[in-house]
Amino acid sequence: MEKIKILLIEDEEFDVQRVLKTVNLQSEQLEIAEIVSDGKSALELIEAEPNRFDVVIMDFQIAGGLMGEELISEIKKISPCMQIIVITKLTLNDNRFEFANRLLKIGAFWYCTKYPTHIMEYIYQPTDFLISIHNAYQKKMLELGKFEYDKKMSSNIGIIMESKKIIGSSEQIKLLNSMIMKYASRDVNVLIYGESGTGKELVAYNLHYNSPRKFENFVRINCGSIPHDLIESELFGYEKFAFTGANKDKKGLFEIADNGTVFLDEIADLPLNTQSKLLRVLQDGEIEKIGRSETIKVNVRVIAASNKNLEDEVRAKRFREDLYYRLNIIPIIIPPLRERKDDIKELLNFFILKYSDSLRLDKPIFSDEAVEEIMNYGWPGNVRELKSFAQRILFIDSNTIGADVVRISLNNLHLSHKNEDAILDHLFDVEKILYLREFEKTARSKYIQFVRENSSSDKQAAEKLGIAQPNFSRLCKELNLK
Repeated sequence: MEKIKILLIEDEEFDVQRVLKTVNLQSEQLEIAEIVSDGKSALELIEAEPNRFDVVIMDFQIAGGLMGEELISEIKKISPCMQIIVITKLTLNDNRFEFANRLLKIGAFWYCTKYPTHIMEYIYQPTDFLISIHNAYQKKMLELGKFEYDKKMSSNIGIIMESKKIIGSSEQIKLLNSMIMKYASRDVNVLIYGESGTGKELVAYNLHYNSPRKFENFVRINCGSIPHDLIESELFGYEKFAFTGANKDKKGLFEIADNGTVFLDEIADLPLNTQSKLLRVLQDGEIEKIGRSETIKVNVRVIAASNKNLEDEVRAKRFREDLYYRLNIIPIIIPPLRERKDDIKELLNFFILKYSDSLRLDKPIFSDEAVEEIMNYGWPGNVRELKSFAQRILFIDSNTIGADVVRISLNNLHLSHKNEDAILDHLFDVEKILYLREFEKTARSKYIQFVRENSSSDKQAAEKLGIAQPNFSRLCKELNLK
């Protein structure tokens, strides 16, 4: 075991000898590595070799001007993990409690008086003094370990943030990024609005990893993808034997995310009975676990997202008004891609470069006509659709991408200056008049396919069409839509 290296700052020779004699009682474990008589010399030594010393023992009142609280502060600036033990004659006007409290606040580890009793040859009570040195060393090692851990975590978070960065230079995206940086550190609930595919989850990631909770868990759940009878157990967990099949305790997502962030995507799809339990979490910080009589305290930040207008959902009695107000403390609205066309080229280049590198494919060149087609397209699926388009285009066996290839890749939907009604244009051909039944089937098929492509799930597509999900599934089967 290496010895604990000590820097002694003391200007009275008599007290230097007393400290040396006390430390030498454990000479196999402790060593006074250097002795200086003024604060300036001490700082120069620490600055030159910050890892040389483990513990500083310093007289509070020494010659040279730089002493006491100022010296402690300067040492901690150079070496934040350095532990400082203060020795003093207590000739100050402060009482002992006030003095000790002040020292601890500025970064000292421990303090003692030079003459506590009849002991004159040692500093303080020798046993207590030596124990304080060992404790100070252990605290230094713990702080160093935490510092290295935080450094490693920060590096990992840097990697995560690089992969989750929001691409775009438009004024809308600049405003969005500024809002994220402004509200990330404010530990309040956030409600993100945006169409499907605009990047609501990406915004939630950025809020979490720029917040003080960044080293804790980020837990995501899509409220519309879990059956209503299972969502409560997913969110809040259950106790063993709470119901048939509960063979062991299960932690809910709120327990897993304790001290971190929960991202509730598509919050409008949360059942009303579960909404009331979520409200309790937001109000009291408590969860009700299935099969448990006592509540469990949790500390989480909730970020919710929806592509529906929650005010409309509240008016329709599908969403609790009190929960809406609890979630909507800070609203963030993500603009659709069609409203920030300045970002389309930047996003396309980003995705093309990313996937061409990962798939080891050549990066294609787009003709001017192809770029025009891309810019004129409505992008109903937003950034998600553009990302998919970039992936598909890489597998086209051509170094140059023309307008015709773009049209094929985009399935001939919403090209140039066409609007959404243009989906049925080709059906109005005087040379190919269809029977009414055939026209209805074709039109329904194309429209349902269009709605599906612009919905996050079949459940959401059914809701948009105003029909029950089983009927929607049956309709898709009849129209041979996979």
